[in-house]
Amino acid sequence: MTTRPWIVDDDLWALIEPLLPPRPERSPGPKPVPDRLCLQGILYVLHQDIAWQLLPLELGFGSGQTCWRRLDRWQQTGFFDQLHRILLAKLNAAGQLDWSRACVDGSHIRAKWGKAIGPSPVDRRKTGSKHHLICDGKGTPLQAITTAANVNDITQTLALVDGIPPVAGRPGHPRRRPDALLGDKAYDSRAVRRELRKRRIVPVISREGAPNIQGLGKLRYVVEQTFALLHQFKRLAVRWERRLELHDAFLSLACSLIC
Repeated sequence: MTTRPWIVDDDLWALIEPLLPPRPERSPGPKPVPDRLCLQGILYVLHQDIAWQLLPLELGFGSGQTCWRRLDRWQQTGFFDQLHRILLAKLNAAGQLDWSRACVDGSHIRAKWGKAIGPSPVDRRKTGSKHHLICDGKGTPLQAITTAANVNDITQTLALVDGIPPVAGRPGHPRRRPDALLGDKAYDSRAVRRELRKRRIVPVISREGAPNIQGLGKLRYVVEQTFALLHQFKRLAVRWERRLELHDAFLSLACSLIC
């Protein structure tokens, strides 16, 4: 693995460049920083979790304010979600997605301010947020949602399932439904099971007050592994962004990098 993971190589840039929105008409002033360098500055912050104003100018990324504004504009145009969807399609075309099952889970993170924060039930009620994630049977992230830390996992189950983008790459209609959904007892609900069956998804969810389904943990470990990969990006381990959409931009970009 490269010692500079924020560097965008030529192959990846060839995929990314056509997806970027056109620049606004140039106003008088200095020449704008190239998109590729701004993206590398965003990746640097994602990996290193430094304040925007501390972004090293000697690396050529421009100022932190420049990269922050580019992140904001790209998020508003849906660039990060589009990149994630295209990478999923490439994996699907190569047969690298396991649609036989999907796994869901949630993970708490510290959060300082902004929308979607609340008292964390696992961190002495300190303010925090929660990442909700659904991944395929191999641990590839399909969709992620950020909520307040005190939001129950079960409330986001259908939002995660319905939020899986249509994934092309194979003959026929793009696919967006796994065959089965695996979850622990936090997802035990008759209403959720009923809605999953309406979507032709088999619910494999342990029931409250009953022993866990035998062997379920060995199948669900991939979602814990994916959370570990996500939170290796230091910017996602603690939420500093006041605006939720900017944190979600980092989250979507991290999912793309895992893909």
